[in-house]
This record gives sequence, structure tokens and C-alpha cells, in this order.
Amino acid sequence: MIDAPVVQTRRGAVSGIRENQILRYAGIPYAQAPVGPLRFRPPVAAAPWDGVRDGTKVGCAASQNPSMMDALFGDHVEERGEDCLGLNVWTPDVSGSAPVMVWIHGGGFEMGSGSSPLYSGHTFAEDGVVLVTINYRLGAFGFLELGGIDQDYAGSGNNGLADQVMALEWVRDEIAAFGGDPDRVTVFGESAGSMSVSLLLSMPSAEGLFHAAICQSGSHIAARALDEAHADTAEYLHAGGFADLAEVLDAPVDRLLVAHAAMSAARMSDFEETMRRTGSPMSFLAFRPVADGALVPVDPLAAIAAGASAGVPLVIGTNLDEWRLFAMMTAAPSDDDGLRERLALVIADPDAAMTLYHDELPGASAAEIESALITDMVFRAPASALADAHAVHGQTFQYLFTWRSPSMGGMLGAAHAMEIPFVFAVESDSRLAILVGDSPPTVLAQAMHQSWVAVARTGTPACSAHPEWPEVSVDRRPVMIFDVDSHVEVDPSDKSLAFWLSETS
Repeated sequence: MIDAPVVQTRRGAVSGIRENQILRYAGIPYAQAPVGPLRFRPPVAAAPWDGVRDGTKVGCAASQNPSMMDALFGDHVEERGEDCLGLNVWTPDVSGSAPVMVWIHGGGFEMGSGSSPLYSGHTFAEDGVVLVTINYRLGAFGFLELGGIDQDYAGSGNNGLADQVMALEWVRDEIAAFGGDPDRVTVFGESAGSMSVSLLLSMPSAEGLFHAAICQSGSHIAARALDEAHADTAEYLHAGGFADLAEVLDAPVDRLLVAHAAMSAARMSDFEETMRRTGSPMSFLAFRPVADGALVPVDPLAAIAAGASAGVPLVIGTNLDEWRLFAMMTAAPSDDDGLRERLALVIADPDAAMTLYHDELPGASAAEIESALITDMVFRAPASALADAHAVHGQTFQYLFTWRSPSMGGMLGAAHAMEIPFVFAVESDSRLAILVGDSPPTVLAQAMHQSWVAVARTGTPACSAHPEWPEVSVDRRPVMIFDVDSHVEVDPSDKSLAFWLSETS
């Protein structure tokens, strides 16, 4: 590795490194450290600095509890803390004007980092794209709504989203210095990152900051109603033993994280009771954005249907077996009676749903039926609803990732997050064998990665791997099936999808 050219931004100069002809600049602050009086406050743009800032090392990741990501990349756990609002840039040439992609990492709004090896920007930069990964506040630091206690803190439940908006503003203002075209920005993300992108599509403050979007396994339904956010805050304060807001504001980071862990553990220990109380299987996520009518519209889907993201090409999709990842954390129903009781907590007609899925999946166990059913309810149907709303106003493309990993005896299948190594074309990284097995199909990585690069370049996913990828329309749903033999199907599993779309209409 050798030094990369020093880049002069509006805030100051930053150094980088050259890795196999790709230039990387890391740990660049886009906002001030949200500490002291800025804790639980909206982000404030980074202050200028003197001299040359060291951009050869990644910055601090957001404060968070240990997670499954640590187990996956145990040799790469960054420093964590509140001073986390930074980003990383990979570029093929600082003197160019290449398309830009901005990655928003997932992790349930409580874990993860833009600096994970899983999100290396090398492959995108090798294909002529400037890749930016960002960190944003997680857990209570980014999504604890305190406005119900003190109106002066109203909107704190969306600070993590506000961080993302400020990072996109940084890209608009600074990316040209790194060889990127600020008028060709694609924002993409997975899980919580995809939920974030879905909401950014609806938010006035994000308008004009990106020109194409890709949503991988997450949608607008992540947004909580304001009263739910206030109830979650009360639950959090109780879990942490906080007497008042002042105690929360002054608490050390570790105490805030312990409270989060206690709240999550209580929810997961009795998942059915949590679903009964909240009416949603998504309630295992202790913190999510808030549809507060200020930063996020009260009805994000209605805003998109009304044209909030008109003209922004959108690729949106899900994985066939999303729920299998989460099913590993909760006890599965032992039989149909147990499944029926659980479903009755969250849907109006559990018998109709079970009959439909038994017909679609003959011979499947109650656990397999639950996984398929909740996958569709939480991921596929909301993604399809968003695709339908957006298709009225702009190009919309839908996919379904169906490749099933042989890892863990096939237990994961095409689970949540399984597509990420293929999107980033890092499937051959030996550390990912636990996720994708020892011989993941390179042809699948080529197909997905090339399609994503094509979006950045042209606004559509059509490329050499998939020259024909039809758009979703008001009366037709072509879906790209990503697998070893990728192909387009029209209205796959249309009966189950129609059931959920009518259930939520």
C-alpha cells in the first residue's frame, strides 16, 4: 500500500491510501461528534480542520452492544463510541467524474458499521464507481424518541435518519473532490439500511440528494407511529432504571447500552407476548425510525404514492427465506395449533393464511410455514406495495433472491442478508463461508454486482448479465429471480402476495 493523493475538501485536506490501484479515504467526519450538549440532538455539520487529516484508518463505529456481526468478523472490531459520524470513500480516480453509490448498512438500527469488510468498496471502484459507506447513530443514540418527555427533544427518534441525510449532503458538496459526480448518486442499503432508503424516498429533506435507489430487504413499514415510539421510550427508561431525562442525558455510554440490551432481552424472552402487545413481529427491533410528521411523513407510503420520489429509479427486492435468520433467535411453533395462536396476534384471518401456505408448500412443517408466511408479511408484501406506489411516478424494478446457501446444513437457505456478499462481489472471502458455504456461485455475484453498477451508471439494472429486466407497472409485476440461473418471472406466488396486499390495504 502506498499513499494516495491528498484531497482538498471544503472543510479541510484528507490523506488516503492506494490499494491495488484503488484509492481509499477513511474516517472522514461529515458531522460533529454528537456528545455532551449534542447528545440526542440533530447532527451538526463537521467543523473545518487545519492541516491534513489522516484518512488511512477507519473512524469510530457507532456505540452498540456485541452482535452476530462481531462473530462473523471477529478479527475486525473497530473502536466504538459516540464520535461516530464519519464515512469512507473508495474511488478509481480523484480526477474523474464517476457515478457514486452510497451504502447505508443494516443491523436492525442497533448494530453494524460502514467499515465492515463485508462492505468493501474495492469491487465497485474497480468497475468505475465511487463507493461511499457511512456510519450513523444506532440504538437509543439514534432512535430514542424523547419528545414525549421534553418537547425540546422532539424528533430525537429520527436522529439516525437525520445523520444519513447530512451524510448525503456531504456527498453532494464534497464528492467531486474524490472523483465522483454529485448529479449521479445512487443510495442503497440492506435491512435497516433498506428501511432507511425506503423512508428517504418519502422525506422532503432528502429530495434531490440522490438520483436512484436500491432497497434490499426492508421497507417503509419500519417507521413507528409516534405513540408507539413514546411507549418504547417508557419501556427503555424502565429497563435502564432511569428516573428522568436528565439521568439519560448524563448517563455513560455503557449504561445506555445495558438498558438497550435489557429491553431487547425482555422482548425476545417472550416473543409472543411482545407480538401481542405491539401487534407486529417487527417488535423484536427495540428502536426504529418514527413517522412523526416532521422529518418522516406520518404515512411514508402515501407520500411515495403521491409522488415524493417521482423520477428516482428504484430497484427493490427481498430474499426467499428472510425470516429463517430471525427464526434462529426465537422458538418455532411445534404444530399448526401453535402457529395459529401466534398468527392470531398479528393478522385478522390466520386460518386463511395457513390454508394458503399449506397449498403453496405441501408437506411443510409449522415452522417452515411460519418462516414463509412472516417473510412475506414483513418483507415481500411491503416491498411490493412500495414498488406499486413508486411505479406510478418512476421506473421501478423488483427482484427476488432465491439462492439457498448450503451452510449449516442448509438451515439458512436464502435468508436475510444472504445477498450482500454477492452484491459486493466478496462472496469468495473465506470469512463468509459460514454464511455462503465454501463454493458460492461466482455467476450469481457477477449478475447482482453488475446489475447494481448498471443502476449507478444508467439508472436501470439492465446490463450484460441481464439485458432484459422489465419494469413493474400498474398491472404487471415482472420480478428478476436471482439464482445460479437468474431469470425473470411475472407475478411469482401471486396468490400469497395478493393475500397480504389485501390484508394490509
